[in-house]
Amino acid sequence: MNEGTFLIEMGNKIKKARKAAKVSFPMLSKATGMNVSSLWFVENGLRNAHILTLKSIADCLGKDVKDFL
Repeated sequence: MNEGTFLIEMGNKIKKARKAAKVSFPMLSKATGMNVSSLWFVENGLRNAHILTLKSIADCLGKDVKDFL
């Protein structure tokens, strides 16, 4: 799997978990300390996320980082 495909799949998993948890972009942004546009880029596979950012997102959504990989 190439890097672009990996990032898209990871972003889709984050988006699915966020929607299942009924968490909005602004809510997740505030909880993680990320700005909304950065979060949007990660969810759409257009930006790589630092592992600690993924941990923060996972913690906010009640998931484990491995759920997004």
